[in-house]
Amino acid sequence: MRIGNDRRSDDFEINVVSLIDVLLTLLMFFVLTTTFVQHSRLKVNLPQASAEDRDMQPPAVTVMVDRDGHFYVGSDEVEGGSVDALKQAIAHVAGDDRNQTVTIRADAMTAHQNVVMAMDALGQLGFTHLSIATTPTQAETGK
Repeated sequence: MRIGNDRRSDDFEINVVSLIDVLLTLLMFFVLTTTFVQHSRLKVNLPQASAEDRDMQPPAVTVMVDRDGHFYVGSDEVEGGSVDALKQAIAHVAGDDRNQTVTIRADAMTAHQNVVMAMDALGQLGFTHLSIATTPTQAETGK
């Protein structure tokens, strides 16, 4: 008689199917709600200037102009390229605060007219604190 070896298979099992469902749901949530920053894809060669580094806070609004004259407000491209389209995009990002500093990041090889158009759109919206982003000259980087 085999009494000791007559065990039923009532082994403890962990059901992982529901755990996998929860993890996949969380993964989908994080992937869909993540904001992807596209600043690194926008290639803008800033002009050089001999100026001291200033302790400035990063601006809430950034207007970028690439070499071909395409405008970007934040990381979103402005469709149309007109002053009105640019004003709408800036107003959408900036909200009602017109006292904040706006930085214009224009490529060194873009037409001067494109920078003036961006400044004109900002001026028409009532922004008075504008700055133009530059990179230090070669002589200053060797310090």
